[in-house]
Amino acid sequence: MPLLPHDLYATIEASVPIVCVDFVPVRRDAAGTLTHLGLIRRSSPFGEVWCHLGGRVWRGETLAQAIERHLADSLTGLTLGLAPDPQPDYVYQWFPDDVAPRAATGAGTTALSYGRDPRKHAIGLTFVLDAAGEAAVRPGGEALDFAFHPIDSLPNPLWPGCDQLFDKLITAPRQ
Repeated sequence: MPLLPHDLYATIEASVPIVCVDFVPVRRDAAGTLTHLGLIRRSSPFGEVWCHLGGRVWRGETLAQAIERHLADSLTGLTLGLAPDPQPDYVYQWFPDDVAPRAATGAGTTALSYGRDPRKHAIGLTFVLDAAGEAAVRPGGEALDFAFHPIDSLPNPLWPGCDQLFDKLITAPRQ
């Protein structure tokens, strides 16, 4: 896929939401209960943080192809239980502070949570994917480290908003 000129992509990011595949490799116990989340440590606008894997979907690329591309760009040795036409477990939105919605929190309303991304407004199609194998960080990729973390002991710091996203995935992941 040809890269867009930087100034053109910056204009696009400033104008429209970017569709992304976000995914969390997971481990389960013998009963099928989710026990561990696989997270990368990466450089970010917030310093070094832990977060899920993923990124934008290219034009003409299926969701499965985008997930496989982002996995291959970041890690080696890990395989995912990926269906040919995977459907997201959750859709989570990421906003720059200047355009983030502000939810009313009066009687009968619930405050909504969103992730923070100062670079763009992104629509994250989020997938929980069973993982097999031993992962290693791909040299030159965005991941500085990768590890499976027990769901009751996630690392810090997390990318702002990942804690709410992971809570949603842990409490009601699609089986």
